[in-house]
Amino acid sequence: MKNYSNLYKILAGTVLVAGSLIIACNKELDKTDPSHPTLETYFKNSAELLSGTNAIYSIFHSGSLVGREWFFVHDLRGDDVASGGGQLEVPRAQILNGATTTDNALVDDVWNGLYTVIHRANTVIDNGPNVTDNDELRDRCVGEALFFRGWAYFELVSMWGAVPVYTTQVTEPSQFQARKSEDSVYLQVIQDLTAAAAVLPATTADLGRATKGAAQAMLGRAYMQMGDYAAAKTALEAVISSGQYRLMDNYSHNFDEEHEFNAESIFEAVFFDRGDNNFNWGYTGDDQPNAQPQSTVRNQEYSPIAWRNLIPSNRYLNEFENTATGAAKTDPRFAMSVYQTGDTYNNNMDTLTAAAQNGNSSVVNGVTKKISWRKFMLIYKDNNTFRPGGINQRIIRYAEVLLMMAECEAELGSAPAVVTGYLNQVRNRPGVQMPPYPTAQYPCSNKAELIRAIMHEKTVELGGEEIRNRDILRWRKQGYFTTDPLPYFRANRDELLPVPQAEIDNNPELGAAGIARQNVGY
Repeated sequence: MKNYSNLYKILAGTVLVAGSLIIACNKELDKTDPSHPTLETYFKNSAELLSGTNAIYSIFHSGSLVGREWFFVHDLRGDDVASGGGQLEVPRAQILNGATTTDNALVDDVWNGLYTVIHRANTVIDNGPNVTDNDELRDRCVGEALFFRGWAYFELVSMWGAVPVYTTQVTEPSQFQARKSEDSVYLQVIQDLTAAAAVLPATTADLGRATKGAAQAMLGRAYMQMGDYAAAKTALEAVISSGQYRLMDNYSHNFDEEHEFNAESIFEAVFFDRGDNNFNWGYTGDDQPNAQPQSTVRNQEYSPIAWRNLIPSNRYLNEFENTATGAAKTDPRFAMSVYQTGDTYNNNMDTLTAAAQNGNSSVVNGVTKKISWRKFMLIYKDNNTFRPGGINQRIIRYAEVLLMMAECEAELGSAPAVVTGYLNQVRNRPGVQMPPYPTAQYPCSNKAELIRAIMHEKTVELGGEEIRNRDILRWRKQGYFTTDPLPYFRANRDELLPVPQAEIDNNPELGAAGIARQNVGY
């Protein structure tokens, strides 16, 4: 049962800066409309600060971010997915094919969504000192705001590189900031997530809120992307040693609605199945209207029997070990990650046909067939998925922490047995029980072989979970690819997304710090 006690209390209205009333005699009336609070009159107690914090969650769950465009941007920038067919919209096809333009609407939506998160987080952080009635709740709210600001800047720096950094609330239209270097942005990420981890609780009864473990796991991600594997290991060890998390015996329980907030989930975005098509279509850049529970359109976008805009790529599908190609065992995660023609759905009452799956086919082990995503799809218990759904988006789970630890140990020169120990925890869970590393196909006697096993295990464990694109960026820098995973890749261009043209047009300070206003190649 989902707990929505606070997540959907959206800050009532927009906080407006109200002007003073001036009467004919030029005397100003000092009156405040209680129905329209200002920054000066609001955030005076913990309940109001909590409302401001919930407004951060609201934009986080919105269509411009995790509810829709966030997962598209990450998937389209990786090689886990392919186009489901000709129906893929132009802005999405641009990113998938490496032809992204500066006016790409999808890029613009995610950029604006992330800066809305930052603005709302800054508002909570700046006003936290005003609250004295409940120190525990105040500190938790500020901790959550720091977590989200760190998360948002990590999203920005890993996809755009140098970006403007705002650490206080913007109250005037002239408060533009220049782009800061990637190192400076990462420093802000580390400061925010470290501060969040220091004050956030280890657990919370209000499910869906950020915790200490979430901040520490995100720190591990950020340090790894920076190339600081020693610091990443320290952050990840804190998650592991906390004893708060464990792998689920059933791998598929990480992607269904009945096992949300499970022991493997470290942080997830909460969605609610409204049973209708009342997604915030046409207004994806902001919150769900009328403080209604928010849904995600992922189910409708990827479902085998809905739009099927993105399907698993052949590269991803053929990464799974299979006895047909000489492996000791077929990896059961394949069948728990994707649907293929002949599979049953809707509580095993219906059979998936090729005709029901709109668009393109895949080629697996030389066989052409229709294959679609199963992760986060509703059809395991439903046959009508042309609507938004309520399956929570898992943002980070314990399996990823273990696999990141394996990578850190490999990069730090630890013994192969230490590295494979983390890999085999993931690989040997009940319900998966793949042969432990080393195997004939994946020997693990040196760093190169260990990295190859890590790359494989991350693909088959975390495919389609918005992780691969950043792995590609990191491993490309390390020189681990003989052939780039993205066929369109052009060095010194395709590492980063373009700064949105609207930002270039509207921010006169963008290049004031000596960093070009636009990324190279755009």
